[in-house]
Amino acid sequence: MKLLYVHERFGALAGAEANAHITATELAARGHSLGILHGPGTGKNEAAWQTTFPFRAELTRGNGATVVRKALADFQPDAVYVHKMADLEVIQSLVESGRPLVRMVHDHDIYCMRSYKYNYLTRRICTRPASPYCIFPCLASVVKNSGGGFPLKWVSYSDKKREIALNRRFHRMVVVTRYMRDELIQNQFDPGRIEIHAPVPRMGDPNLRSSFSDRNLILYAGQIIRGKGVDVLLEALARVSSKFECVILGDGNHKAACQKLSESLGLSDRVHFAGFVPQEELKNYYRECSVVALSSVWPEPIATIGLEVMRYALPIVAFDAGGIKDWLIDGQNGFLVPWMDRTAFAARLDQLLGDKPLAKRLGQAGLQLVSERYDFETYIGDLETMFQTVAAETPAARP
Repeated sequence: MKLLYVHERFGALAGAEANAHITATELAARGHSLGILHGPGTGKNEAAWQTTFPFRAELTRGNGATVVRKALADFQPDAVYVHKMADLEVIQSLVESGRPLVRMVHDHDIYCMRSYKYNYLTRRICTRPASPYCIFPCLASVVKNSGGGFPLKWVSYSDKKREIALNRRFHRMVVVTRYMRDELIQNQFDPGRIEIHAPVPRMGDPNLRSSFSDRNLILYAGQIIRGKGVDVLLEALARVSSKFECVILGDGNHKAACQKLSESLGLSDRVHFAGFVPQEELKNYYRECSVVALSSVWPEPIATIGLEVMRYALPIVAFDAGGIKDWLIDGQNGFLVPWMDRTAFAARLDQLLGDKPLAKRLGQAGLQLVSERYDFETYIGDLETMFQTVAAETPAARP
């Protein structure tokens, strides 16, 4: 098959980019031809992306429809796989093309005006579908502008309703958890067009296991943005009574604030911000890690870092937010802590640091769970079958 990926960035950045690249690489290895319609580059691992996607077409502001039409005509895909893409001109052009369309739902962008389903000020998680409530009292029409310039920007409710309507016309919506499936159904998507395919990381090194040493290393790996709750993690760490060291891997616009908070909490000698680390180097931290902290306070669709670290038999402590409870079973492969409860989070960290046999048992149970439920070859095979089915059900429009 010829598969055209569509994504707003080109290169490594976060979970969405990692999923797009790893699935495309594996599908290419199975003999499929891959192309990508993309936005600006990230500056990270772009050479690997160029190898995976021999056909590339770059979008620039204002030329979405033209580039889409040319890319479809030049590449002639059997199916189009859209990842993150908010440009309605691009989405509309794809829908109008008549091509078989599949949409990967990485997060809440499609149906939430804030895109993260929780209130920026109160940080409370939203449980409503898109509705006039988003305008008032939620006030989601005015959001933080991360693109520079004026700190706030206006989000159109009518544009969001249009985006939802366009995405309802996709032939398949791929979600990662039951929680995300329920979110789409709540927004009136056809349940018959929704498939759950959890993004499964490759099998970990079977010989790599943590020493669970007296170093008592707590590891956080991910973006450092407000929704990831690194500030809340730091406030929890200030309550931990055990001797520990915490390494925070990743970058983001909340990093400077978190570093300042760490200093004010007196954690500078125990908490280290190590920045972005390539995937292969993460293993160096897994060898010493005693527990992984997943501090997200926004409703995570799945938090794939959890699936990854379970492959190395590491226990996890996380807040109960979004789809995390699909794979983190409290007391079985880690601890699921009440949302934003810093004291409970600290207590669970203390428990695992002080009881290494328990930490090892929970980590081993996590490895068993992820091995049984999240098999990489099955995941890729199921995606392959879905693309073939959609292409057969939806004869592509040809010029």
